[in-house]
Amino acid sequence: MDTILPNAVCDVLDSSIQYVYSLEPLFAPTVVLVPNVVREQVLSLSEAIGFDVDTLNYTLGMFLCYPLGLIMTSLPYGKIRHLFSFLLGAWLLQFTIGVQWIHHVISCVVAYAMILLLPPKMLKTALPVFAMMYITLGHLHRQYVNYLGYDLDFTGPQMVLTQKLYMLAYNIYDGHELAAGKENRASKKCAKFAVKTIPTFLEFLGYMFCFSNILAGPAYEFTNYCSTCDGSLLYTADGKPRGKIPSNVWPTLRALLTSLFCMGTFVVLGSMFPILDPNDPQGATPAILTPEFLRNPWYYRYGYMWVALVALRQKYYFAWKNAEGASNIWYAGFDGFDDKGEPMGWENCVNINIIGFETASNIQTLSKEWNKKTSLWLTRYVYIRTGGSLAAVYSMSAFWHGFYPGYYLFFMTVPLITMVERIARKKISPHFSSASFTPYDFACRIATSFFVEYSVIAFALLALDNSIAAWKSHFFFGHIGCVVLFAIFSQLPTPPKKEKKA
Repeated sequence: MDTILPNAVCDVLDSSIQYVYSLEPLFAPTVVLVPNVVREQVLSLSEAIGFDVDTLNYTLGMFLCYPLGLIMTSLPYGKIRHLFSFLLGAWLLQFTIGVQWIHHVISCVVAYAMILLLPPKMLKTALPVFAMMYITLGHLHRQYVNYLGYDLDFTGPQMVLTQKLYMLAYNIYDGHELAAGKENRASKKCAKFAVKTIPTFLEFLGYMFCFSNILAGPAYEFTNYCSTCDGSLLYTADGKPRGKIPSNVWPTLRALLTSLFCMGTFVVLGSMFPILDPNDPQGATPAILTPEFLRNPWYYRYGYMWVALVALRQKYYFAWKNAEGASNIWYAGFDGFDDKGEPMGWENCVNINIIGFETASNIQTLSKEWNKKTSLWLTRYVYIRTGGSLAAVYSMSAFWHGFYPGYYLFFMTVPLITMVERIARKKISPHFSSASFTPYDFACRIATSFFVEYSVIAFALLALDNSIAAWKSHFFFGHIGCVVLFAIFSQLPTPPKKEKKA
């Protein structure tokens, strides 16, 4: 990476990084769960099909969660499930990222020590700070040594772990507050997920290393995980079913088939409409910024970018839907029963509503349908804990993702679009029907997609110069359009509120 840091700072950073690297032989012997013959076979397969070995490891690891889930369903409830969840999660990490799995181990050991030693009031701050600092250092390291690189490393699983540690710290705090009878509004809102007793180390490890979401999430609540492992999700204390237990076959197959479709779409469509240079994605000029491409008419360039971004999203859809199915197979994705004993659905591990996201009529809906469990994490443990601060939410989301300028350009643009949406909802929407699939509703969906695809290209390109160049190639219409629309809508009269019929 070309850096503007002073040479002295770079020397210190390089020395620190080399010191950490020198510890690898110390931790290499911990990678004992994956035999060398397995690695050799995967390497041979990678060479035979021309697939990057790291990506192949991740893909195979995702699919291996299905037979592991089948085994999980046959295990008795209790400690054996926690042990299985931990060991197989550790195996998947060693299979996919090798010795880097030690970052998960270190994080969990330090975090559990904090849980045992710190009072809940201090823990709710100290543990999230520790978790965020760890992933921050991981992101900075990756950006420093492999700028714009797309190599798979420990930071992906570490992002999932960060959410789990963050949530658990507040779960324990909420349990303490509620047990003490304190009037804490945020704790009461999250009372369903409060943890009243400190989890055992085995329960903690089982949750943190859970095999079905260790690689791609979603990070769901500790209480959801425990109720699935101890059987209380489906059965009462005396062993009676809480209701008619639904079949897990279709929820599993539906998610698996969707993930396969998304993977195929990504491979086919992504190769036809690349955003980056396929031969040198890290170093060469992005495909959408080459002089040859920029000579095309604007409508062609924007249409190409729109399709390319749809194709790019398919890899996230694949990972999330695959993980959803792997969780549903052992009922971790089941929501349980209501008071009448009726099944409540399979939303616990749903991380994306593909149709809802792609056809969203506003930013609020769009953000709720994308990476849904991350949105819940930000809502429950950032938004309501900071008195409804959107600045805190956007800042936390940006830090959690990393430190590429493109992330921040995107997150700073979204509020601008949101401002226009809000004033349009106030000044324009009352004149039209609120029903779906009306001409106005269709126009809102098109406008949302039009402006969002413009802004999200920065998130995909990462680098500051490339992001600005991409926006410039589209004449900054997203930013200019938002400012102009806001100015126009502000001058319109606000329609009187319709009186409710008695």
